[in-house]
Amino acid sequence: MNSSTNQVYPVIWHNDSVSLIDQTRLPNEYTFVEIHRCSDMAQAIKTMIVRGAPAIGVAAAYGMYLGAREIETNNRDEFLNSLEKVAQLLRSTRPTAVNLFWAISRMMKTAYESLGTIEDIKQTLLHTAQTINAEDLQTCYAIGDNGLAVLPQTPEKLTILTHCNAGALATAGYGTALGVVRSAFREGRLARVFADETRPRLQGAKLTTWECVQEGIPVTLITDSMAAHCMKQGLIDLVVVGADRIAANGDTANKIGTYSLALVAKAHNVPFYVAAPLSTVDFSLSSGKEIPIEERNPEEIYKVGDTILTPNSVEFYNPAFDVTPAELIAAIITENGVFAPGELANSRVKQVA
Repeated sequence: MNSSTNQVYPVIWHNDSVSLIDQTRLPNEYTFVEIHRCSDMAQAIKTMIVRGAPAIGVAAAYGMYLGAREIETNNRDEFLNSLEKVAQLLRSTRPTAVNLFWAISRMMKTAYESLGTIEDIKQTLLHTAQTINAEDLQTCYAIGDNGLAVLPQTPEKLTILTHCNAGALATAGYGTALGVVRSAFREGRLARVFADETRPRLQGAKLTTWECVQEGIPVTLITDSMAAHCMKQGLIDLVVVGADRIAANGDTANKIGTYSLALVAKAHNVPFYVAAPLSTVDFSLSSGKEIPIEERNPEEIYKVGDTILTPNSVEFYNPAFDVTPAELIAAIITENGVFAPGELANSRVKQVA
């Protein structure tokens, strides 16, 4: 067996503020950003200092507390009205990641149901944010271990391809898709990780490889366009990716390029799995057609650093996510077990409202 020694926690409550690993500076700089105000948390989420659906949810929960802390009133109705504005600010940051909305809703529900003084409510909100943080970490451990059940029996040591970053940096720690990788590594079932670079933000190149190197997990970086070639050569045993939102029928939104990867996997009979907490399942959406797709600044595709890659007058289209149809997904690995996409709606396991 192998053991992980370098734990990564991207969102930490410390000294009455939130410490975020600045993921925009990785892998060259491992630095933290201290967040004291709700507006700063909103900016951190929007600019991807913190990213990954579960980590965004945790950060938003703390952002709700920070916003509550800034409200100066002893009137309950005034406090709740002001907190609704805090919630709206945070909701506007990343439209696709459902964990963001789930965490905010849970915090608002806590506020409305809490008794006592305004200060009592604020302290309850802090406790709820810390609980969300701790629960997500335990969820990731469970997802990783449940993923062991779907690993092919042969070969003994597997090569797993993943896309974007669904590791510790994208969650409260350990990861979803990379949590499955970590559990496989721990149990001696992993030969190597192949990481897509993940254009245009390069989360695979910058973040997934960084996490693997920290823990001594063998990792090979490829460009997104190399996946088909690698599968044709027999280099990939299975694919595991994360998710930002899953519809009730199992259609899954994840980082742009995931859909094409699923098509390639299907063509080469390589099993394709999604690893995500049940809080990522949006049971209010019947299919992936209803999932909003965030479009980001075109600078992400026409610039690298300060270098402009394209001629003038070029037009740009920069969707941050795509939707993989349920029929391309072998199973969805959750903290409560592994489900075929069509079984999600009947699992009778619903996230806390």
